[in-house]
Amino acid sequence: MADVPTQFWSGYIVGLTVISLLALVWLVFNTYFSGDGDPELADHDHVWDNDLREGTNPAPLWWFWLILASMAFSVIYLMLFPGMGSNGGVMQWSQGNDVAAAYERYTQNFGSERERLTELPYSAMREEPLALRSGAHLFAVNCGSCHGADATGQAQLFPNLVDETWQWGGSETQIEQSIRTGRTAVMPGWQAALQDDGVAAVTEFVIALARGQGSEQNLDAGRTQYLQFCSACHGPEGLGNPLLGSPALNDDVWLYGGTYDAVYESIAVGRMGEMPPFDGRLSEQQIRLLTAWISNSTGDQSAQ
Repeated sequence: MADVPTQFWSGYIVGLTVISLLALVWLVFNTYFSGDGDPELADHDHVWDNDLREGTNPAPLWWFWLILASMAFSVIYLMLFPGMGSNGGVMQWSQGNDVAAAYERYTQNFGSERERLTELPYSAMREEPLALRSGAHLFAVNCGSCHGADATGQAQLFPNLVDETWQWGGSETQIEQSIRTGRTAVMPGWQAALQDDGVAAVTEFVIALARGQGSEQNLDAGRTQYLQFCSACHGPEGLGNPLLGSPALNDDVWLYGGTYDAVYESIAVGRMGEMPPFDGRLSEQQIRLLTAWISNSTGDQSAQ
């Protein structure tokens, strides 16, 4: 049944529909069966451009039958399906009922297998090809636009999900929590505290942590400031802290780019990253299937 907020609007729609149909019937019959046309026009021979004459003949008769058939179809449709306000028609059809019926058929056909798969531990789910295919489809629909179709990240904004580096931890429980509740990362900007020279020194030190590069003089200055401003989150050795979402700085893996300029900007300006929560958007089973596929793909892109 159509969702009409009040009986007034339901009646308004019914009245408008009926009046429109009656007006169309009157117009069609008046056009085709009201006589030979306007006598005043018939008495005048209006001619333009030598051979263009005004006539009073009605449209071809087959137009009348076509319009009449269309009106008959409209009346039958309005009797069978919603269209007259809140009246659901003889069929009582609605799109919502159609979706509910389709979901019920799906549950009857696949519900037991779906429950069986999602009740398995993750280690067993990764051995089920059907579970992995379902997880891959869920990823493509819900995650691929940000993390890329192959889950390798993109745009120096969205992390790679098929390597072994995880900002918030790569265990099945941590991956599931990231999907379910989302993540919000906050890297403050240190320009005001460090000034230009301090940011440059810390930048060289951080790059040296990952690559072993940089001058000793700047590394000493950068190390001191790093331990003062950065080690609380990233650790004295740059190992990171998954509980805080602080990435490791000693592995040469950079979400926002590992060039000098990109690292400098991360320290000076800061970074704000957000992973939206999918709890409520995805069902319990879908979250587990997605977690199983992602954890299976970690470090092994051929598993996709």
